[in-house]
Amino acid sequence: MAQTISKIIAVVAGWILDRLLGDPTCLPHPVVGFGKAISFFEKRLNRGKGRRIKGAFTAFILIITTFVASYMILSWLSVYPYVYIVVSTIIVFFCLAGKTLEKEVTETFKACEKSLEDGRKQVARIVGRDTKSLSDQEVKAAALETLSENLSDGVIAPLFWYAVLGVPGILTYKMINTLDSMIGYRNERYLQFGTFAARIDDIANYIPARLTAFIMLLVSGRLNLTGFVMKYGRAHLSPNSGYPEAALAGILNCRFGGPHDYFGQTVYKPYIGKNERAFTFNDVKSAVWINRKSEFLMLLITTSIILLIG
Repeated sequence: MAQTISKIIAVVAGWILDRLLGDPTCLPHPVVGFGKAISFFEKRLNRGKGRRIKGAFTAFILIITTFVASYMILSWLSVYPYVYIVVSTIIVFFCLAGKTLEKEVTETFKACEKSLEDGRKQVARIVGRDTKSLSDQEVKAAALETLSENLSDGVIAPLFWYAVLGVPGILTYKMINTLDSMIGYRNERYLQFGTFAARIDDIANYIPARLTAFIMLLVSGRLNLTGFVMKYGRAHLSPNSGYPEAALAGILNCRFGGPHDYFGQTVYKPYIGKNERAFTFNDVKSAVWINRKSEFLMLLITTSIILLIG
């Protein structure tokens, strides 16, 4: 029971720290370390023959190492309850990315009010697509799409895996997500090497993505949009990203998706929704409010799951 209470204290405290501080740039971030490890293997193995196998080996080793190492460290720290709580809290704090993305998306809308070029530069900080030729409408759509995806990848999924597997679960999820964000692209360089990483990320996000969409509809009082989410969510190129995007598109009564350029190549994505209207600052305010309520509800769900398992 004591360990269950410690896990609950850590996740609540970690979430509060994220809401208060976001991602502090002055502190070393574990995701940066994950990125360096991935880059180390990618530069040495992503060449010649057998790239698919070498990519799978890279992902498997990094994922297993992250889980086993964190499990052993937390097991050792469990005999020091206060240290265990502090370390767990810090890890949860670093593994959540709610407030920072809300701020970046809001700043994108503010930048668009100054100039289109300012908006393009600001949104380039949070999206993977090419932004140099985006229109004002496309900049704002990209920001809102990213906000909905990040609610799943940056908050709901980490909390879900923390609820199921504790600190090793949330850290391992972040490794999986970082692998996908770095080598999971469908371009010439990563198509083979990142295939395994992309598929593992799809599996890890399968339940959280759909849970995110349901929570968004629930907190906004729009469960009547479930059919809309199912229709457009499954039509997306990604098996997961479409669900939170469809939820936000339905709630805001707008249209997302369409063709985007990545690394100089156009990727044709299906449209989500039909109402092609102009975005306003009220849209980002509504989206941020939905995110915050969704986070809080997921925190309650997480603590409930920990109590049930414990």
